Amino acid sequence: MKTPSLGFLFALIAISAGANDDWQLPCDLRETSHGSVCVCNSTYCDYLEQPQLTDISQIVVISSSKDGLRFKKTTGDLSKGNPITIDDKQFTDENFKADAIVVDQERAWLQLANIPQSLFINASIRTYRISVKREQRFQNVSIFGGAFTGTVSYLLKELPAELQDHVYRSYFHPVGIGYNTIRMSIGGSDFDMEPWAYNEWPRNDLQLSNFTELDPRDLQKVEQLKRLKTIAKLDELKIMGAAWSAPTWMKSNGRWTGFGQLKSEYYQTWALYHLKFLELMRAKNMPIWAISTGNEPLNGVIGFFFVHFMSMGWTPWQQAIWLNDNLGPTIRNSAESKVLIFGNDDQRYTYPMWFRKMRSSRSNSLSYLDGLAVHWYWDELIGPQLIDQAHTDMPNKLLLNTESCIGDKPWQTHGPELGSWQRGESYMRAYTQDLTHHFNGWLDWNLVLDEQGGPNYVKNYVDAPIIVNATSRAEIYKQPIFYAIGHFSKFLPPDSVRIETRIENQLNPFTQLSAVGFQRPDGSVALIIYNGQNLPVDVALDDSQRGAIQLRLPPRSWHTVLYK
Repeated sequence: MKTPSLGFLFALIAISAGANDDWQLPCDLRETSHGSVCVCNSTYCDYLEQPQLTDISQIVVISSSKDGLRFKKTTGDLSKGNPITIDDKQFTDENFKADAIVVDQERAWLQLANIPQSLFINASIRTYRISVKREQRFQNVSIFGGAFTGTVSYLLKELPAELQDHVYRSYFHPVGIGYNTIRMSIGGSDFDMEPWAYNEWPRNDLQLSNFTELDPRDLQKVEQLKRLKTIAKLDELKIMGAAWSAPTWMKSNGRWTGFGQLKSEYYQTWALYHLKFLELMRAKNMPIWAISTGNEPLNGVIGFFFVHFMSMGWTPWQQAIWLNDNLGPTIRNSAESKVLIFGNDDQRYTYPMWFRKMRSSRSNSLSYLDGLAVHWYWDELIGPQLIDQAHTDMPNKLLLNTESCIGDKPWQTHGPELGSWQRGESYMRAYTQDLTHHFNGWLDWNLVLDEQGGPNYVKNYVDAPIIVNATSRAEIYKQPIFYAIGHFSKFLPPDSVRIETRIENQLNPFTQLSAVGFQRPDGSVALIIYNGQNLPVDVALDDSQRGAIQLRLPPRSWHTVLYK
């Protein structure tokens, strides 16, 4: 076992002496075959207190880098006019080849390439001009979170209480990354120990007479969420529910998976199923904030060739009928009428076609939708213009990314690549692109997984921001993905608003540099900048109200820049 450094021992002494929430505990960095992770155990985990801007001349830059920075805090005084330099080793890897580049924000965010970095080795450090216009305001950004699946619940139960609390604090406390929302399945999902639903028996039960209390698996989640709220000091936790499948007796194929849809004679029963779940959760003091019309409806229509987990198919025409005639009226005419309803809950390539076809089936169906839910899994092939079109059609609907993970594709490692910076960069690019295209927030997939990327009943192994050592049950590992998300979620409190942010002189199509800016409720600016190059860059900010700000950013790094 690694011996703690003197600095870590002093930090532990500070905690025991009553440091409370004023924590700035550094990452306990451990090298892996894919990069590096921050290690947490029962007695230590890294945290960063929310930076406070004490006067108008102060600037704070929070930085993470491939070379080992994790939420490093750099402060400066803008009144002195000196450049703000983020210290890092600033090495150049001659063997690196860029395997993912951003061409522009109007195309897919991942463009496959294989460009030797040696082409850039002799290049001088370049200055990029970024303009920030606070007067040009766009969407509100308020929702960040992840999924509390059956797998997550199972893994947390296996950990010591202190380590469970570190997971909750790392994600949901302000000294963590400030999540405020979780997504959970109504019944089972692909990340459970087995497929399941409420009221599997008796069959053909229109009134769902056996759906009178929460399943023990959900009762366990409720207790864990209560602890989460206590540790994170959350007054409100938003919970979004989504069903993967109805009980098999309601489905045309009588199976959990495969080509199968909801039988039309059970449309109202399926609406009642959702309402009963909402009522039972509220009775446990865990009210549901939102539901969707069902997880990935195309899985049971065209995805059954490769999807072997719980799913239920819908066409947009069928879903419009069910939403308009059953689910919408059932929820809106109940005590749960304020619960939001999100539509689609599937991939970007279904937009805006899905909703246009719904409208053609039931012209009033979209009026029951408060928001649109998108999954990210094919975003590297499908550009954001489809989302722009959907937003133009329905400008008043909330827009959330409701599921994301890496390791699901045939060309990817199935399961974690522990410490992979490249996977963190994929998240950084995706968050930047989505938030530039009208999204109001993002819900990631599993909060934690084990070393394999599970467990679950179909061996559907993927990656997660935090990996649990399920063998020793003594450590958890915060991956670069965790910090990539945190550069957004931690520093964008609810009601932050995106403002116009442009890179004025990005002429080289192979340049990996992006920026997106926000004005926070207190009037300060949060600017997230990603440098994907193997060279440092100089950034000349020009804020419409603040004037010029000079930064030097290390290679392969991302930064949240805070100023008034």
